[in-house]
Amino acid sequence: MKIAILDADLIGRQKHRFPNLVCEKISAYWKEKGAEVVLKLDYENLDDYDQVYISKVFTDTPVPEGLCETDRIHIGGTGFYFDKAPNLPDEIEHHMPDYDLYNEWIESEVSKAEKVAIAEKRAFNRDNFLLQFKEYTDYSIGFMTRGCFRKCPFCVNQKYDHVFRHSPLEEFYDPKRKKICLLDDNVLGCGQWRSILEELIATGRPFKFKQGMDERLLTDEKCHMLFTANYDGDYTFAFDNISDYDLIHKKLHLIRKYTNVTCLKFYVLVAFESTDADDIENAFKRIELLMRYRCLPYLMRYQNKNDTPWKRSEYREMYITMARWCNQPSFYKKMTFREFCLANQDRIKTEGKLCTAMRAMTSFEEKHPEIAQRYFDLRFPKKVEDNWVEK
Repeated sequence: MKIAILDADLIGRQKHRFPNLVCEKISAYWKEKGAEVVLKLDYENLDDYDQVYISKVFTDTPVPEGLCETDRIHIGGTGFYFDKAPNLPDEIEHHMPDYDLYNEWIESEVSKAEKVAIAEKRAFNRDNFLLQFKEYTDYSIGFMTRGCFRKCPFCVNQKYDHVFRHSPLEEFYDPKRKKICLLDDNVLGCGQWRSILEELIATGRPFKFKQGMDERLLTDEKCHMLFTANYDGDYTFAFDNISDYDLIHKKLHLIRKYTNVTCLKFYVLVAFESTDADDIENAFKRIELLMRYRCLPYLMRYQNKNDTPWKRSEYREMYITMARWCNQPSFYKKMTFREFCLANQDRIKTEGKLCTAMRAMTSFEEKHPEIAQRYFDLRFPKKVEDNWVEK
């Protein structure tokens, strides 16, 4: 039996660097049955295989036109079905992933990069190059819970109306791997959140929740456990709705009782309810609050499987420029939004020509000077100022 597995995001997205867990589970399932499994990196000659599995996470990942489910070709994932993706069979869903699935591809990438370095007569540091593949090589990856009760209309996780235990940790935890990555939708909404954190902490391995956590559900006990744990990298949350402003303000104050770290990142959804000046202002209002507490915003421009509304907006360039500023902490922490735009303009050599960032900023400021006056000169603080915190 010959099995082809295609990670559509790996094939179709430049510099995609996260393993597809479904692909790894399918691979492990078929290898256990004695099948010959191949991670295929293109869509050619699929007729050579007895079964073909194609999975994608992102809706805008390109795939061949006319690709569809057949008796032999199987497609799946939120990239194809958005919030209606069918479940895997239990025997695959609860199988230990094949963490070796991407090994040959990684080695081929290393080999190509090394050859380029030799041709260009420069040094090649294999260890540094391999850092981009750390999620493939260093992490045990899985879900301990599934579901969310929020039913946010922009989210793909609407299949369930509650959070429940999904897998025991040992189902996907490989003790030989250095770290653990959880893909849970809303772990803090699970009634067993405490035992889940205790299990993770007991491994001694650094762990992280990649999808983000629901800071609206934080309590003193949850903060204590999270911020004293051996956590890996950024603590990631979300600030999707301006209507949550007051509640999130209280939770930010609570968080700062337990930690002063700056690796607190919040996804900030934009261009969902509208793509007008009000949406830009609401984004800056959320950014301002996060900045007060020395948190890092990450702008998420809404798109669904059929549409990308912000691209049709008169403020398209503002969305691009805000994301470039916010989503690069090295700029966000050192420059105001205005300074970022001016710095971009300084790199333009053609006299009289405005760069995208400068054009976006000046155009918006001409139409909405009151918004620009309040937000364009905000600066990331060196510390959380007491007089900024409303208790």
